[in-house]
Amino acid sequence: MQDNYFDIIIVGGGPIGLACALEASLNNLSYLILEKGCLVNSLYHYPQNMTFFSSSDRLEIGDIPFVTTLPKPKRSEALEYYRRIQQKFKLKINLFEEVTSIDKTEFGFHTQTVKDSYTSKYVIIATGFYDIPMQLNIPGEDLDKVKHYYDDPHYYVNQKVIVVGASNSSIDAALEIFRKGADVTLVIRGKEISPRVKYWVKPDIENRIAAGEIRVLYNSTLSKVTQSHAYIHTPDAEVVLENDFVLALTGYQPNFKFLKSVGIHIGEESPCIPEHDPTTMETNVKGLYLAGVVCGGLNTHLWFIENSRIHAQQIITAIKQK
Repeated sequence: MQDNYFDIIIVGGGPIGLACALEASLNNLSYLILEKGCLVNSLYHYPQNMTFFSSSDRLEIGDIPFVTTLPKPKRSEALEYYRRIQQKFKLKINLFEEVTSIDKTEFGFHTQTVKDSYTSKYVIIATGFYDIPMQLNIPGEDLDKVKHYYDDPHYYVNQKVIVVGASNSSIDAALEIFRKGADVTLVIRGKEISPRVKYWVKPDIENRIAAGEIRVLYNSTLSKVTQSHAYIHTPDAEVVLENDFVLALTGYQPNFKFLKSVGIHIGEESPCIPEHDPTTMETNVKGLYLAGVVCGGLNTHLWFIENSRIHAQQIITAIKQK
């Protein structure tokens, strides 16, 4: 048997990739996780002060309790939980090893990375959707002041900041940087704050807007950014604001180019859901499976850790039945 042969190659070392590894281990299947960044890389790049919408018990994998001091865990607690899972069960994972190609062969799959190559009978892709931001496609978007990821509020102390978006990431960022002394303007394409905003956060942002502490422009879009100003189309007129930073937190998408390169069929029209069997999670490429939020295409609000943990069991059950 080749040293680099496994029953299953798992692409992605997030919570669902770890759940798949746990399930494979319990069923005596050899596996290897390949992760292009650090352990649970997507969670690591979440805002430092982020609180999950889900309660800790809904983020558990492998029936291992996730104990937290508060009902809603913080990012740091989740990082520690999944690290302990990986180390306790000695889950086999290669970090900082990006997959560059996956090819179907007569006997299974050949997976090439930036460091090595592997063969396997099956492949599970659990890569999430946090790697590629949705672009505004406006002049000035390539300026350093325009950011598609948000980390820590201290960076924006005393700055004039436009936050684009109406979802959880945008609202969390707007509130946090406002409380660090930033002058915040929300630019929202629709007529209201998203109803999916965390229920304990929504009254907070609505009160800040009502008090005039955070400015909001509804039914509006950012049209151009310069080093010193931002141009915004509103229903009444174009608004020009002095501006230091733009946080374009308008969502993210799976790596469709990579998924297509391995042969997965994806519709051309939104929501671009990759073809897969919802019972077994097998794609149109036999022996290749999808797990986690990547299954939703552009519908990134459909799948979370709490409702996609079951994918691991579905996939391994399907593999064992072959």
